[in-house]
Amino acid sequence: MNNKIWLSLAHMSGEEQKYIQEAFDTNWVVPLGPNVNAFEDLLQDYLSEDKKVVALVSGTSAIHLALIQLGVGPGDEVICQSFTFAATANPIKYLGANPIFIDSEPETWNMDPGYLEEAIADRIAKTGKKPKAIIPVDLYGMPANMDAILEIAARYEIPVLEDAAEALGSTYKGRKCGTFGEFACLSFNGNKMITTSGGGALVCSTKEQAKKTLFYATQARDDKTYYQHSEIGYNYRLSNICAGIGRGQMTVLDQYVARRREIHDIYMSEFSTMPGITVFDNPSPDYKSNFWLTCVQIDPVEVGYNNNDVYEAMMKADIECRPLWKPLHLQPVFANEIFYGNGFSTEIFNRGLCLPSSPVLTEYHVERVVDVFRKMKK
Repeated sequence: MNNKIWLSLAHMSGEEQKYIQEAFDTNWVVPLGPNVNAFEDLLQDYLSEDKKVVALVSGTSAIHLALIQLGVGPGDEVICQSFTFAATANPIKYLGANPIFIDSEPETWNMDPGYLEEAIADRIAKTGKKPKAIIPVDLYGMPANMDAILEIAARYEIPVLEDAAEALGSTYKGRKCGTFGEFACLSFNGNKMITTSGGGALVCSTKEQAKKTLFYATQARDDKTYYQHSEIGYNYRLSNICAGIGRGQMTVLDQYVARRREIHDIYMSEFSTMPGITVFDNPSPDYKSNFWLTCVQIDPVEVGYNNNDVYEAMMKADIECRPLWKPLHLQPVFANEIFYGNGFSTEIFNRGLCLPSSPVLTEYHVERVVDVFRKMKK
């Protein structure tokens, strides 16, 4: 197992234990405390744009609480990117609403603005009402085409909830992902840019939204001396111990982002001499991905093997890789939902792989990954 190369392994800075020990020493081991407040402040300072951050147990819970505040309920429709992890869409179903899936554009692999506008117009024509929200995703750290998406959203007066779970440290036109739209979600799962072992955050535009998020995340207790509840609440607050891990991780966030970009550049250089293997890269200087995961497309006609062949060879070489996200409109659980697109996300799913991208990887590790491709037989 010591020789195994992992896809995206959590790595500690060395500062985490100090904050965790502090939580134990002061008996702050519950879902509130100095680490939680400090972690939220660090995230707010990092994102800037005068945003307010509430630390939660997951990115999924963040999407859930955002949709509640956007008034999503039974029978409503929410526009959602199809090429993403299921957690982006699951909270829509939690609320009894229906996702309307949108295909990806070739440039960013994210929500196609053309199909977004087509879907909005068609849903209004067919149902007589607008979708309640739009959820674009910054997939694999690549920013979505936010100018086009926000322009369409503003014209139809539909709020945007940005899923930036994979994009902490990425920027679009110099602005950090996680700051676009009315709300945004972040994730600190064990394989993300930084980790709290498991956790997430909701990025809010106002103090009032942050206060409401905190209210819902702590069981929606009314402001009484006794326990009174007028709304349904949730147990979604991040613990002080996990937030301590997050504080330590924030000290190395910029370093981790820089290293993942370096690893991506090595892959770009190595694969530049291999026809039929294309590395997914920033489409223009407007986009600056954190390259949470470096992804490749494999042309089976040109190289004589496919992504599944490479996946199996990687497993034999003790290297963890991953297929791209299977588009949600192809998932059995969402089989009856509406989809707008031409199947581009299906095409890249069928050809793609995510390659190891941990900041702890050395050039030797990357060379081992690339060597699997060199040894593939036509």
